[in-house]
Amino acid sequence: MLDKVVIANRGEIALRILRACRELGVKTVAAYSEADRNQKHVFLSDESVCIGPAASIDSYLNIPAVISAAEVTDAVAIHPGYGFLSENADFAERVEQSGFIFIGPRAETIRLMGDKVSAIKAMKQAGIPCVPGSDGPLGDDPVRLKKTAKEIGYPVIIKAAGGGGGRGMRVVHSEASLLKSITLTRSEAASAFGNDVVYMEKFLEHPRHIEIQILADEHGNVIYLGERDCSMQRRHQKVIEEAPAPGLDDATRKQIGERCVEACKKISYRGAGTFEFLYENGEFYFIEMNTRVQVEHPVTEMVTGVDIVKEQLHIASGETLNYKQEDIKIRGHAIECRLNAEDPKTFMPSPGTIEHYHPPGGFGIRVDTHVYQGYKVPPHYDSMIGKLIAHAETRELALARLSMALSEIVIDGIKTNIPLHQDLVKDRAFMEGGTDIHYLESKLGIK
Repeated sequence: MLDKVVIANRGEIALRILRACRELGVKTVAAYSEADRNQKHVFLSDESVCIGPAASIDSYLNIPAVISAAEVTDAVAIHPGYGFLSENADFAERVEQSGFIFIGPRAETIRLMGDKVSAIKAMKQAGIPCVPGSDGPLGDDPVRLKKTAKEIGYPVIIKAAGGGGGRGMRVVHSEASLLKSITLTRSEAASAFGNDVVYMEKFLEHPRHIEIQILADEHGNVIYLGERDCSMQRRHQKVIEEAPAPGLDDATRKQIGERCVEACKKISYRGAGTFEFLYENGEFYFIEMNTRVQVEHPVTEMVTGVDIVKEQLHIASGETLNYKQEDIKIRGHAIECRLNAEDPKTFMPSPGTIEHYHPPGGFGIRVDTHVYQGYKVPPHYDSMIGKLIAHAETRELALARLSMALSEIVIDGIKTNIPLHQDLVKDRAFMEGGTDIHYLESKLGIK
């Protein structure tokens, strides 16, 4: 097992990684920004190193600073968590070149799957079904662009090849707005991702967002841990996730899971990863692969009993997987709410001091958060401050437990999206299960 790991992240995922390390007897180093010196994982880690000012570009995205934290503390590995540098192939490469272990896939795999065009090509070759589209980057010939869109069939969606996090995409409903939409998406992609390559796909009208969690070691062993339904979204940002997906039968789950396993073997995948699909009319369509641990990984852990972060550490140590596919059983149902420091109506961030904090409790309730009473939520980063997860034998009971937990939790001093979640868990369509990715925006009146 690894001796000492640098945690190159912040917030709840940094604390989550620290706890997994402690269970395995691994020493930890918290690499933190000046704005995060009072984070809980900084207090609890064996060592801590300030890697720069509050701005993420000068700290959590500063590759030399993160690697230096490993050098000065004699760490052997770096865990990137999610976001920031977690899917940066150059970072993974630099970590390995500097003599440290990157807790994640190889750089070439991150590079392959990080570019949506090359990822789709690789998945098609591996037999994974994909959304009908341009089969490559879009050129500049307006006649050909219009022909491609017509062949695919409106509405279409223009996506940035290097996009992620719900950014870099635009829906086009008619030929009249096609060329302008492509130009705008290219411009936004160049600004946000440093890559102006875009491609085109069919825009599915009522799909669900279903993803498959996998684990793979460097010895060629791969397993899938069932699926998650992440269809409750706002502007492509997930709000609620659950496992298993309502209405998905065992045969369908097995078929798509085995396809993902075979795809991982073909690209020599290593580590934790997630295949994301749009699911409509009984068909799966690949959209991207996340080469890291997901925000929503707890719901999978609750229904399988597998600690995904600990498995990441085992894999990075060169060990074989601790599980075989026949060991993986889906037990009950789990639902997760993302807790954000934001206005529940306008969704504007709400940084500030948490004056009162009281977490919920009870059977089957899990709270992943780094906040505490008196903690100051900084304005510099993503607004998520935690995750509330409920697990039970049935989906109905999980919803009841989640509703009760949302009525118990207290976070005063800042605005949060708890009122939105309290509304959603009692929403009739959501309670029935199977809502599509457009449902929440329709409910909120977002166009």
